[in-house]
Amino acid sequence: ARAADTAVVVVATTERVESEGFDRRDLRLPGRQDDLVRAVAAANPNTVVIVNSGSPVELPWREEVAAVLLSWFPGQEGGAALADVLTGAHEPGGRLPTTWGSLSDAPVTRVAPADGELPYTEGVFIGYRAWDKAGATPSYAFGHGLGYTDWTYESIEVDGRTATIRVRNSGERAGREVVQVYLAPTEQDSARPARWLAGFAGVEAGPGESVEAVVELPRRAFEVWDETANSWAFVKGSYEIQAGRSIADRRLASGITV
Repeated sequence: ARAADTAVVVVATTERVESEGFDRRDLRLPGRQDDLVRAVAAANPNTVVIVNSGSPVELPWREEVAAVLLSWFPGQEGGAALADVLTGAHEPGGRLPTTWGSLSDAPVTRVAPADGELPYTEGVFIGYRAWDKAGATPSYAFGHGLGYTDWTYESIEVDGRTATIRVRNSGERAGREVVQVYLAPTEQDSARPARWLAGFAGVEAGPGESVEAVVELPRRAFEVWDETANSWAFVKGSYEIQAGRSIADRRLASGITV
């Protein structure tokens, strides 16, 4: 590894620790894979780690390596796709649909029933909503993702329930950006999250080019479940429309009253 220009380390979970049929005991990579990454990174600062997993894992060495690429479970053409990404032929343009952090920091971890019951005391505060409420900082926030270029968020306009966000590719090569729009009620209610994902749109642009992302805000984004009526209820009021690269990287904001 020390003699190589770049070291590529592939780590993974297996069916023994990750399955749809049972709960996970921890979020660690199995075996001594963390030790392997640390040893290679100590020998070569240009270490790229490929993570093959179907759900979040702890990455305690993430600050010690040059790059981390999440490939999920890619299938039989995964090798060819990975080669294209590593050589720069294609950009890794995905965004995280989950929050990645340590199990000790995770706000919701109870999965074992007591006396045959498992009460959902967290209510709607699961996933990124729970992390946001707890004020905890994960390793990688919901919606996070990098590529091979940079993006500048220039403006946001809201017309009815349509948000138009103009972004500019401020890097040196063509790329793809996923513009995310979060809805935040102006009047906070402890029973509702501070903000939630209302929509997103993918856009592509060349170096220096500007492009508009148009995101429709569906009626469902403004609704809550009414247990008495046993149906969805539209919540009127003032909301802030927040646009950005992830829930933790919101760049622009505008207002809306419905």
